[in-house]
Amino acid sequence: MSRALSRSFLFVPGDSERKLLKAETSGADALILDLEDSVASNRTALAREQVLSYLHAHRRRESQIWVRINPLSTPAALLDLAVVAGAPDGLVLPKVDSAADVVRLANMLDALEVRDGLSSSSIAILPVVTETPASLFSAGSYSGCSSRLAGLTWGAEDITTALGASSNRELGGEYNHVCTLARTLCLAGAAAAGVQPIDTIWADFTNIDGLVEEVRQARQRGFTGKLAIHPAQVEAINFAFTPSAEEITWSLRVVKAFEENPGLGTLALDGKMLDMPHLKQARRILATVHKLA
Repeated sequence: MSRALSRSFLFVPGDSERKLLKAETSGADALILDLEDSVASNRTALAREQVLSYLHAHRRRESQIWVRINPLSTPAALLDLAVVAGAPDGLVLPKVDSAADVVRLANMLDALEVRDGLSSSSIAILPVVTETPASLFSAGSYSGCSSRLAGLTWGAEDITTALGASSNRELGGEYNHVCTLARTLCLAGAAAAGVQPIDTIWADFTNIDGLVEEVRQARQRGFTGKLAIHPAQVEAINFAFTPSAEEITWSLRVVKAFEENPGLGTLALDGKMLDMPHLKQARRILATVHKLA
């Protein structure tokens, strides 16, 4: 099943009505109503009620609405699945070890969609694929695991804690070696599975300049979206992952040049040699524009 492309995924604590209202005007392509890390354990039941109520009140949506549930290894996860009755666009699944966790959740959703009278496979799954040590060895396991799989994303905080490291970044601000590996594995795993690669959060939400540079780097490497933790981050993320007018013009010219010269694997344009990778990149940019339209 084809899933819509989203540039920005904004986390919103599921127990905060104020932040939910503020998120609605953020411009984010997708909201992630959180039942996990941003909600205190003594407020999780309240968060479930508020999230379900919010979903029921927003059946007709301009933005996608996702819900991050608790890990399947916890009792809270089954209780969180009460939100399925509100027909979210998808569930974010944290702390997975492998594609087997996606398959397990997909099987649960098969039954819950029937119970709640929802269309089959209407709820997508976005796993966070690098939060446990075991997950680093299985990032390539997601290809073909479920038609519900919409993308892969990664996290730096939990894997850092699990490995006993004191920080996920070096003194210069770049990610440490493990997080660089995790980021790369997420990107490669998503490409192998044919789904959207989504970069992790930028934690310093007051440092927009730092966010702009990280998003530029993420897109350059192949990511097509990014998680956000504050509405102020959304504009920069959306801008970076939207093809510019120059990119679109270049892509149209490249595609036209190859169409006018069928059978050629290489050709010259503006004094530069182009080959099949350039054509694939041009088509990818135009496909992105189409999906965002």
